[in-house]
Amino acid sequence: LDSRYKCGISRQEESMAAMTTRERVKRMYEHKEADRVPVTDLPWASTIDRWEKEGMPKGMSYADYFEMDKFVGIGVDTTPRYPEKIIEETEEYRIKTTAWGATIKDWKHKGGVPQDLDFTVKDADSWARAKARMTPSRDRVDWDHLKKNWKAWRDEGVWLSGGFWFGFDVTHSRIVGTEQTLMKMATEPEWIKDVWETCLDMNIALFDMVWEAGYHFDEMMWWDDMGYKGTQFFSLPMYRDLLKDAHKRACDWAHARGLNVRLHSCGNISTFIPDLIEIGVEMLNPIEVKAGLDPVALKKQYGDKLGFHGALNAVLFWEPEKMWAEMRKVIPEMKKNGGYIISSDHSVPETVGLEEFREFVRLARELGTYE
Repeated sequence: LDSRYKCGISRQEESMAAMTTRERVKRMYEHKEADRVPVTDLPWASTIDRWEKEGMPKGMSYADYFEMDKFVGIGVDTTPRYPEKIIEETEEYRIKTTAWGATIKDWKHKGGVPQDLDFTVKDADSWARAKARMTPSRDRVDWDHLKKNWKAWRDEGVWLSGGFWFGFDVTHSRIVGTEQTLMKMATEPEWIKDVWETCLDMNIALFDMVWEAGYHFDEMMWWDDMGYKGTQFFSLPMYRDLLKDAHKRACDWAHARGLNVRLHSCGNISTFIPDLIEIGVEMLNPIEVKAGLDPVALKKQYGDKLGFHGALNAVLFWEPEKMWAEMRKVIPEMKKNGGYIISSDHSVPETVGLEEFREFVRLARELGTYE
């Protein structure tokens, strides 16, 4: 026997030696156990401000500080590139225009999504003008950032995601507005479909450039919030008629390159899950408990076909003891046979102190470790 086994380290323990995030997440996608379940989350900027005031070194990565798993997203610029400017600024907020042509109000010292005030794109004609500005070009990729960091990411074993953005979410939250998007899906579906297809075309064209330049990544993921509390924004037949083909085309692009596929969709989209599995979605995030999803039930129903990222009710951050109890109930069930990434089911609000989140990470690692 070599020295490792003389020291009492079994072959099973050696096989479960500490993995990189990349190795860990890959095994989750394969529905296999790893050394432990990956642990990640997404704090608001205001939460980071609080943690720095409470002792986290300013400018330090929170993932490094808490020794969480390391996920990096690669993005591209798919916008119409409308001029960005600040219209009004106070101590509390900024009113500004975005590259998508929206006018928004964004708060400086508290988390949350911006308030939509106006949109440049309101109908098919204004969309045609925006579309004319959306031409794929190499200056829409931050090549310097990739050149500087990609090798280090690979050497460190981080999990790299190519971040697509197309579909209902970007349309209702950045381009047209929620009410207008839903109305036009019913009354003028072809131009809404054109928005989705054009955004997807932009993503594919730009990520083709990234891929062909040798900057490969591990998964393609995209954000498409299609639900809210209790149900989805639109029916299953409407999903199938208008959006499903674009989603499938994105999955097909990823799978042709050997990539895994993860979808972020807030809200209760349980009605869509069989269709999402059918088109090739392999992992779903964030499994929003407060919207009515039961993660353990979903794991039992779909766990052999679908992975889950999230599933811990962020509302419980307000009462930490309840969060710890929920973690002890949920994580042991969700980690069975892999297929799970630990995080809250939305994000980390500024009500969560540094030491509270440290305990969240510690307990997540403990409960997520495989024996």
